[in-house]
Amino acid sequence: MSDTQTITVPHLGTSEVGHRFARPYDASLPTLVLVNSFTTSADLYRPQFADDELAATANLLAIEPYGHGRTRAGYAQFTYWDTAVAGLQVLDALGIGEAFVLGTSQGGWIAARMALLAPRTVRGVVALGTSMDTESPRSRALGCWDGVGFCSPAIDALAEPVGEDWVIPVELVDAVLAEGLGPDVSPDERAFWHARHQEHYTGDAGRERLRLSTVNLRDRDGLHARLGGVHCPVLWLHGTEDTVYSVANAEEEIRLFGSSPHAELRVVDGGRHFLSASHPGAVDAATVEFVRRFA
Repeated sequence: MSDTQTITVPHLGTSEVGHRFARPYDASLPTLVLVNSFTTSADLYRPQFADDELAATANLLAIEPYGHGRTRAGYAQFTYWDTAVAGLQVLDALGIGEAFVLGTSQGGWIAARMALLAPRTVRGVVALGTSMDTESPRSRALGCWDGVGFCSPAIDALAEPVGEDWVIPVELVDAVLAEGLGPDVSPDERAFWHARHQEHYTGDAGRERLRLSTVNLRDRDGLHARLGGVHCPVLWLHGTEDTVYSVANAEEEIRLFGSSPHAELRVVDGGRHFLSASHPGAVDAATVEFVRRFA
């Protein structure tokens, strides 16, 4: 993978948005935007960037949401809608007129927001281990996690200013990895994400980015009443071992894409919440098929 770069866009009082191409841009190929999950970065898509068939099918462009990686906002507050707008502005700045968007967990609902905001730009959505609801009683009744219970203690713990020597506690990183990848994260993978998180979330500014990212996860708005505005094809992949959002929830929500010409749910046996990382072979093969079909 190439190093993550930043590009300036006008949103939120001007922003620097972290992004990374797998290979030099090829105008003859469609583009697939990759949006990462909670507290991770473009590095989440290392398996996708290493997949020669996927990289030969589309330009792979990872874009880091507000509060994540190297993305920084000129204004103090941001939401998932802001990341959707900024992602579209990155495409404009790079001269890319159309793209597919793949998102893991929070990246899935950011991808849906991008499709809602710019139906002429987003050619298709690949949603992985996601939800289109709030952190609601409805979703918990369908077997989804208690996102409020997970996020609220961290929000409270991050409420006060800290010194510039502060780094994200490894206990919080391990909690994210447990939800995303399950109990059997390898020592090398755990060490990698400890280092990446402690690179991105340092000092008081890092504390505040982490707190706002957690607030967004807990308090986001739902998309159920808006999903009829998604007019592109949708492929939703969901793992049977996803302990955050359930297959039952995905089965209900895929039916809400009523204006999509093709809305399909595929269940991945053994797949974890960070499905692009736990089962990259299944994700990459399905994505290649999807992009080739609808490009």
